[in-house]
Amino acid sequence: MSKYPPLPPTVIEPIIRLALNEDFGTAGDVTANLLVPETETGHLFFKSRANGFLAGMQAAEMTFGLVDSQTTFTVHMEDGSKVNPGDIIAEVKGPVRSLLMAERTALNFLGRLSGIATLTSQYAEKVKHTHARIAATRKTTPGLRALEKRAVLAGGGATHRQSLSDAIMIKDNHIALAGGIESALTHIMENADHMVRVSVEVDTLEQLEKALPFHPHVVLLDNMGPETLKRAVKIAEDFDGPKPVLEASGGVNLTTVKAIAESGIDIISIGALTHSATNFDIGLDAN
Repeated sequence: MSKYPPLPPTVIEPIIRLALNEDFGTAGDVTANLLVPETETGHLFFKSRANGFLAGMQAAEMTFGLVDSQTTFTVHMEDGSKVNPGDIIAEVKGPVRSLLMAERTALNFLGRLSGIATLTSQYAEKVKHTHARIAATRKTTPGLRALEKRAVLAGGGATHRQSLSDAIMIKDNHIALAGGIESALTHIMENADHMVRVSVEVDTLEQLEKALPFHPHVVLLDNMGPETLKRAVKIAEDFDGPKPVLEASGGVNLTTVKAIAESGIDIISIGALTHSATNFDIGLDAN
């Protein structure tokens, strides 16, 4: 069984229908309709062609089901599974025309999402000796956020905010428009709902010191190097009050993430997890 429950159909089905409609155009698969008899059935296997982590199985399975309810999709490896070249991750049976119509869309979901899971796992591996967690951001493909965030989970990461309504996050433009970090935090803390967590982005240690007395739940330390991050951690620990969750963002890559994690921060948010992941190679073959 998958580590994570499936996404609600009301969330995932519109995404898949949009992708299928994009691929079908106005006439469906004219090639298959001309070459393949309507009654012919087939049996195809999804196989990994690389080393990595799997994500997107729910989307792939639903793709075939929406194209043709007569198809049968069997999952062999769930999201979050480590896969190697040649591993059979799933198989599908049914009318050949339907299999061919659904093939590319299903592979697009699996390749994109497994690529995100695999990249996330590489970052998570670099920081596993620390308490830092790797998190995604809202830098997702428009329309695919629910799936891409789930892929980050499959790779061992965390998801951060799903939407603007999930939490209050005071960023640099908010601070500038409010007339400064103290003004922004004063207004937010006086008016925010008690159930909503508050995060504030700081660019300097001076801003951090100004923010701490307002007791934000999270402080995002933007574009700070490891040594500056260590000083930020010390400032937060020495503050006479509740210590916020400290999040580092900006300038993070597979070369720098280890030192950033070792600075003592709690969360490392990385937009590249979802906007720069390489497609994972998965094939759909007859044998």
